[in-house]
Amino acid sequence: MLSYSFEDTGGDSLYDYLYKCIKTDILKGNLQADEKLPSKRMLAAHLGVSVITVENAYSQLLAEGYIYSKARSGYYVSPIGLAPKAQMDTAAPAEEDDDQGPAYFADFLASGADADAFPFRIWLKTSQQVMRDKKDELLKKPDAGGCMILRQQISRHLADFRGLKVSPRQIIIGSGTEYLYGLLVRFFGADTVVCLEDPGYPKIEKIYMSNGARCVHAGIDRDGIRISELRDADASLVHVSPSHQFPTGIAMPARRRYELLSWASEDSSRYIIEDDYDSEFRFSGRPLPSLASMDAGGRVIYINTFSKSLCPTLRLSYMVLPKPLLKQFYDKLGFLSCTVSNFEQLTLAEFIEDGHFERHLNRMRVYYRRKRKRFFDAIRGCRAAQRMHIIEEGAGLHFLLRIDTSLPDSEMKKILARHGIHIASISDYYVKKKPEMEHVFIVNYSAIDSSRIEEAADRIAQSIEEAQETASQRDCAG
Repeated sequence: MLSYSFEDTGGDSLYDYLYKCIKTDILKGNLQADEKLPSKRMLAAHLGVSVITVENAYSQLLAEGYIYSKARSGYYVSPIGLAPKAQMDTAAPAEEDDDQGPAYFADFLASGADADAFPFRIWLKTSQQVMRDKKDELLKKPDAGGCMILRQQISRHLADFRGLKVSPRQIIIGSGTEYLYGLLVRFFGADTVVCLEDPGYPKIEKIYMSNGARCVHAGIDRDGIRISELRDADASLVHVSPSHQFPTGIAMPARRRYELLSWASEDSSRYIIEDDYDSEFRFSGRPLPSLASMDAGGRVIYINTFSKSLCPTLRLSYMVLPKPLLKQFYDKLGFLSCTVSNFEQLTLAEFIEDGHFERHLNRMRVYYRRKRKRFFDAIRGCRAAQRMHIIEEGAGLHFLLRIDTSLPDSEMKKILARHGIHIASISDYYVKKKPEMEHVFIVNYSAIDSSRIEEAADRIAQSIEEAQETASQRDCAG
């Protein structure tokens, strides 16, 4: 006979507690397959509970398949085929591994935004306004391109600030550029060959390849991607960042842009993916025109994101398709739902329409310009300044730092890490390694607390001195 104590049910109802007790015995093997269970009245009398309590417990076990019934016979344990028990580890239990990696004083690989710089109060007010005034729009399902209200606002923004005149219908909203890259592979086909810049951001290649595309590479020079290598790559798509290439920071001049557009026009299957990821942050002169604004043949697919201009956790990006591709896109992928919630889209649309986005961008340009200058001043004023050379293009949220050292980049990074500096070298981003690009490091300053800038520069200086001493000792030993 089943025996259970009801002194402490842990807040469960009596029938739920009984159901759990019987289920546990079945899972542990204390009750064998096809073993007959006591009748409802017999078990109720034995346990001192009501028949309805036992009946409810049996009903739940029956519904979940732990027991079965036979007409005029009663209830039996189901042969449920238990999973093998986990192997017992007799060693001392290890603590849970919640380590997210070493904590660095300055992490120049991280992307982020200062909480004090984000307009939380205005964003909250705007979102409340959307909840109050746009109830109907919040409940309407948009087409695959996203909410038309936001697409209209993006269209106006592109015309005013990027010189790009497009219809709202050409704009496709997605939850981050990663999603949009994958969407393009689905559109063009899994056998698509995409040419990427070398050096470039390795995650882009992983995204394309994970979606079935094949990736090839073309090197870059001082003007951007080499057209001769692009031709040799025999690709139908090329992914470039002409306004601010990562990681070199190069801005593609007009001559190379027209050469690239000419390459695309030579074959009807060729298209250019323009990744304009941080074009809003140019600190000298006027913003460079987008490649798409120079495109008369409908060969450029423009992609941008609000992750850099607002915050990384706002997973909202968009692409602009050339008009000739629109019908094909909706015929092939129009069944898809937009991956960004209406609430986020409508809030951002209102934020742009009310002028908050433009004012925020203006503030952030000033903020990052000052932060950048403070970093430059700290580097030029530290004790190893003569061994540190800033390479910058007057745009974007990172700059390059060449360090005078004979140590390989891998060893230099270890020394920097010992001093609390997490940083990447530009050589990390090359597919075809170039010895002349050794000793150049990428300083992504967007996520660094401004109060740590001077000490971060000092720690880099300490690392350089340690590297110099290490190199000298090796020379003496040699």
